[in-house]
Amino acid sequence: MTTLEFVYTTYIKTTPQRLWRALTDPDDVGRYWGVTLETDWTPGSAMVWSEQGTRVADPGQVVLEATPHRRLSYTGRSFTPDVAKAFGLGEDIYAALARERRSTLTFDIEPAGETVKLTLTIDCDPAGTLYDIVSQGWPRILSNLKTLLETGDTLPAHAD
Repeated sequence: MTTLEFVYTTYIKTTPQRLWRALTDPDDVGRYWGVTLETDWTPGSAMVWSEQGTRVADPGQVVLEATPHRRLSYTGRSFTPDVAKAFGLGEDIYAALARERRSTLTFDIEPAGETVKLTLTIDCDPAGTLYDIVSQGWPRILSNLKTLLETGDTLPAHAD
């Protein structure tokens, strides 16, 4: 199956252990991403995504791999009518997203001297609607994560 891959790499002055915690701890994830991920981080376990008052539990949302301090992979959220409404997605964008296959997010963590190299790979349907969204949103999310780990605070809110 053909996919589009969004790949983003950043270097963060932290440890693999602290970065792992930031990727899996609900409080940390909420601070830099604004999302709550409910799961026990065991491969095959279900994930519940909550954001902007919308909670999505779907059997297709699962942990694929969880190797502490090295690699985390899970399927993306389901695009439901509630998600579309919460994010103000127009009917055309929602319809395109609903047709696309579910994406996979993979975080690779590698020690790099006094820093950690974090590479996020998101595979998307070749239709490209989700790719356009993640390529605009994830650089900000990962910058927010980096800022949180390096300063203890997040970036100022921005107007879109």
